[in-house]
Amino acid sequence: MRSTEVKKGSTRAAHRSLFYAMGYTEEELKKPLIGVVNAQNEIIPGHMHLDTIAKAVKYGILEAGGTPIEVPAIGICDGIAMGHNGMKYPLASRELIADSIEAVANGHAFDALVLIPNCDKIVPGMLMAAARLNIPTVVVSGGPMLPGRLNGKDISVSTVFEAAGRFESGQIDKNELAEIEHAACPGCGSCSGLFTANTMNCLTEVLGMGLPGNGTIPAAFNGARIALAKHAGMTVMELLKKDIRPRDIMTLKAFKNAITVDMAIGGSSNTALHLPAIAHEAGVELPLDLFDKISKKTPYLTKLSPGGTHHIIDLNEAGGISAVMHELDKLKLITKSCLTVTGKTIGQTIKDAVVTRPDVIHPVDAPYRKTGGIAVLKGNIAPECSVVKESAVAEEMLKHTGPAKVFNSEDEAIAAICARKIEKGDVVVIRYEGPKGGPGMREMLNPTSVLAGMGLDKDVALLTDGRFSGATRGACIGHISPEAREGGNIALLQDGDIIEIDIPNRTLNVKLSEAELAERRKNWVCPPPKVKSGYLARYAALVTSAATGAVLKVPETK
Repeated sequence: MRSTEVKKGSTRAAHRSLFYAMGYTEEELKKPLIGVVNAQNEIIPGHMHLDTIAKAVKYGILEAGGTPIEVPAIGICDGIAMGHNGMKYPLASRELIADSIEAVANGHAFDALVLIPNCDKIVPGMLMAAARLNIPTVVVSGGPMLPGRLNGKDISVSTVFEAAGRFESGQIDKNELAEIEHAACPGCGSCSGLFTANTMNCLTEVLGMGLPGNGTIPAAFNGARIALAKHAGMTVMELLKKDIRPRDIMTLKAFKNAITVDMAIGGSSNTALHLPAIAHEAGVELPLDLFDKISKKTPYLTKLSPGGTHHIIDLNEAGGISAVMHELDKLKLITKSCLTVTGKTIGQTIKDAVVTRPDVIHPVDAPYRKTGGIAVLKGNIAPECSVVKESAVAEEMLKHTGPAKVFNSEDEAIAAICARKIEKGDVVVIRYEGPKGGPGMREMLNPTSVLAGMGLDKDVALLTDGRFSGATRGACIGHISPEAREGGNIALLQDGDIIEIDIPNRTLNVKLSEAELAERRKNWVCPPPKVKSGYLARYAALVTSAATGAVLKVPETK
């Protein structure tokens, strides 16, 4: 056991004394020390109830013969951080979460870990830590929020963001807006649609790092979610006994399975940042071209919010992620030999899965589309890559040509949208919001939602070197690389330039010659950094391109 480093032998008497100060017994110190990393806080609805999950995990560890030791992790609510300078921090916090778990787990020589996240950057941050540490680990999330109900219809937080646009355009009054905002989020859990948090919780299951049901059992179904957490505690002890580690589970084949399911369910475009970052920590190369290759052969089987009207509770009722994988296996798209934290293979896990609501999970011979939910576009605007959630784009916007309206920040764009300066057919370009330029690669849910609320989501496209929320819908193309701050061609665009978007053919171009772009480059001057001190300044100095998952580069050593 790793923990013998802190508790065995005469030279560790002082260490044991510190354990005794906290009430640990000699008997407990003879058992494996299991870190329970709990991201509970009172600022994220998806995390407010995680103490209940942590308590259940500890019961499971105790039942199976371990000594649980709870430690904290930070988290930021993307929804509350949205639309202001606070949104510079969530993606950057992913690295802080991974680093802090590495520090506490190694600093105290934990034998194994149970990681308890629930929301956008906390899930990938914890998975990155698991891959980096490579000690037996199970991830168990807090579960999705139930959708809100208003006038007999399910709604979610994305409904509220779009309602702001309807209010700005005079379609609803302040009383109707208040009614929507009070109804949309009824309680604890990660926001109820297939946004980034729930996408990542579902893909944790596919990767094999979470138990079946991790991604879909609602937070409000307390009994089932608590039982899952207890089993997670028991499972980590089995992993420790068998010495099964995250890198045994998170192989290239497992990541391919995750991308396949991501395409089939139409997950958040942020997975194109998070999966490569997790793979990087696991020593696996995951190029974005692989996303597009898998997308072309994977049918789109579920139409969940924001791309449709169903929510995660519907996916759970339909059989969950196991049922999706079982359906995809009919086309031999799932590698069934991949190992999971249960000790079983994916094939063994999904063999008895059944689709119980074909209205939610379509059969592979009758998909919504024959190709997957995310597309990777390239062209002279995005030589390295750009990413769009194709499943949330209206058919009429899959191909679009229009004049650019260029803004050097999200704030400028929102002001112009609210001032009615955006017209049908326009292509809104928001730049200097990339990993380095933001810094922190802000999500652009506010401008996309206001446009959707104004009814312009089928007429106006958005391009950015930042990123979009999993709740975004419309022709919203993000992750443009190289970003403006690094001198990418997006920095050279001007108002009125004609932008050509062709999602089916995976291209994104401006109608300018190479000579014209070269001439403009001669006159381009990189603006000063927006942040010059603190964590974000350090982050900007070390972060890599969105094309490589926006991971932090390790300084070269001689």
